[in-house]
Amino acid sequence: MCEITMTIPDESLAAVAQSPEEAGAELRMLAAVKLFELKKLSSGAAARLAGISRVEFLKRLGDYGVPVFDMTEKEFEQETRLG
Repeated sequence: MCEITMTIPDESLAAVAQSPEEAGAELRMLAAVKLFELKKLSSGAAARLAGISRVEFLKRLGDYGVPVFDMTEKEFEQETRLG
């Protein structure tokens, strides 16, 4: 596992969370959500990055305004067509 260290201004830390540990967890979640949204990570990989279960990650996506399923109407019709 890789460890990344960030220097964060005090005012930014205060805006993100109450403690450095909480800020670290929130920043990991934010990174995971964005990478999932950009289709850079699967939901499972994003959940591992966030340090939570896949089910919990999928439940929390709505808190960040990210849909769990991102299909166009045409893609949805193709996937659900009986045939």
